[in-house]
Amino acid sequence: MSIRFTAQSRQGLVALTVTAGLAFGAVGCGSGNDDKKPNSSASASHGSESKPSAQEGQAEAPMAELRGTDGLLIQIASAQRDSGGFVTVNGNLKNEGAKSVPIPAQVSGDETEIIKHGISLGGATLVDSKGKKRYYVLRDTEGRPLTTTGLGTVDSGQAIPIFMQFPSPPAGTTDVTIQLPTFSSGNIKISG
Repeated sequence: MSIRFTAQSRQGLVALTVTAGLAFGAVGCGSGNDDKKPNSSASASHGSESKPSAQEGQAEAPMAELRGTDGLLIQIASAQRDSGGFVTVNGNLKNEGAKSVPIPAQVSGDETEIIKHGISLGGATLVDSKGKKRYYVLRDTEGRPLTTTGLGTVDSGQAIPIFMQFPSPPAGTTDVTIQLPTFSSGNIKISG
């Protein structure tokens, strides 16, 4: 029974990860049709050429940036509350340094059950200062953290999509702080 549950859990996690990745891509990338829409009303009303706004052609700014050692940077793109009682945080892990950098082992946290599954973002927490609670990364039935795993070395200029899942704070709680060992903290807003 537990093996069947684990297989179903993994399938659900993969489906959720793919869905979140697609949603992140759709939100962050835009439709690409911005160039095809003429702006005739703006040109006609102003009687001169319209200039593109500062926002056109730019990706959406991350809601938080967590700076790590040796040029590592985590950019948090979204924190979505799901009906299943958890929050999924999505973003990118980037190496802005000039050389390849190994991911520090400390990001996995210090729980034996999580560490035995390799380097992950299992040490991440969400802190609700108002409610005075800390939420740790969820784990599956075999103790694997529900976050990006198998992290090793990040090459200079490389960006890796990441995710982390936490138990959901109460519905009224939207402002939390995300923390990860060896990285600075960042304030994020939970949507959904």
